[in-house]
Amino acid sequence: MFERIVGIVFPIYAVVAVGYAYGRWKKPDMAFANQLNMDIFVPALVFAALANKSFDIAQNIPLLIGGTVVVLGAGLLTWPVARALGVATNTFVPPMMFKNSGNMGLPLMVLAFGEAALPAAVVLFFVENFLHYSLGTWMLDRKAKLWTLWRVPVIAATLAGLAVSMTHFPLWQPLWLGVKMLGDVSIPLLLFSLGVRLTDSRHGDWKISLAGAIASPLAGIAMALLANVALGLDGRDAAMLILFGALPPAVLNFIFAERYRQEPERVASIVMIGNTVSLAVIPLTLAWVLT
Repeated sequence: MFERIVGIVFPIYAVVAVGYAYGRWKKPDMAFANQLNMDIFVPALVFAALANKSFDIAQNIPLLIGGTVVVLGAGLLTWPVARALGVATNTFVPPMMFKNSGNMGLPLMVLAFGEAALPAAVVLFFVENFLHYSLGTWMLDRKAKLWTLWRVPVIAATLAGLAVSMTHFPLWQPLWLGVKMLGDVSIPLLLFSLGVRLTDSRHGDWKISLAGAIASPLAGIAMALLANVALGLDGRDAAMLILFGALPPAVLNFIFAERYRQEPERVASIVMIGNTVSLAVIPLTLAWVLT
């Protein structure tokens, strides 16, 4: 079991570490690479996974609902924690809700549960991203125009992939393979970019950040367990939902905080410490769900 867990987490943190080391050494501007990833490679990954003949939307509805419960429930559980710490809820709560389901979640679940788990992992990734771009945006800007959400490439790719899957449209196999090859670029680039981005984070407000690093996985796992019981999830899907709940805050929380001027330095610290603490949380969670 120890060797299996090391085999799962080592490739992920190794690529992140390479990105962090390269970021410290060269200080690269990853803006263009990140834009490409979010506009081309990640949408291609999502579309290829959902348009695959083996994907069954009906089979994944309970997992979709469970992911929604985890995200929203984590916000409800950590809201009083923010109040107790004396920190603005719009600073503290979003990182507790919106998990690192892209940079870390997708590769982690594929390594832990096999390539066949990718469509289910994409469902959880979609839930987190959809809620982050909609509810997360509204939390930081009450005047945000959410009707333009379909223009986000990941959301558009999800809708297109679901349309192909639900209508059983005969997608030309060489076309699907080309899209999949584009999508294969995304996961290593996501991990490398995460490492580079973490070089910009600060360790300030360590008490608040440490509280967040503990509260985030505890709230997420608690809501995952509740959702598993309520929805009757078991086996791989139940384990994936628990692992989803244990993920650290997404780096996108810092980008949103910077865009809407919601204490970005403090959010960066919460994200940084949360991802650092995940070095212990994720292996322990894997040891639990894989036994």
